[in-house]
Amino acid sequence: MKLPPYAALLGAELEFAEDGTPVMRMPFGEDVLGRPGFLQGGAISGLLEVAAIAALRHALEEEGGGRIKPINATVDFMRGGRDRDTRAAGIITRLGNRVANVEAVAWQDDRARPIAAARMNYLIERD
Repeated sequence: MKLPPYAALLGAELEFAEDGTPVMRMPFGEDVLGRPGFLQGGAISGLLEVAAIAALRHALEEEGGGRIKPINATVDFMRGGRDRDTRAAGIITRLGNRVANVEAVAWQDDRARPIAAARMNYLIERD
């Protein structure tokens, strides 16, 4: 699956949940360090966007493919990301012919306790 180039800059790796949906994992390191011991907010936002794109590309591959372009994104930070691996997953709330709405959630130890969430809209150009 093709991901944005900044996925590699974040060190984000693609994993799959038990149900086959994509999950992104970002290890903690100097590249994503904000204040000492915490993740930088831009790294969290980037991980959320990569997770949303992975979910959308996964869904589009099942329908024959297509290109996506971001329209907008809103990120809510709920708690500080600490010095450990962070995971994020996207959930498609609407997949239309031209527009998709995706939610993404980032967590560390417990998926039920997210550190951040995002809502994103994408323009779709189907193949």
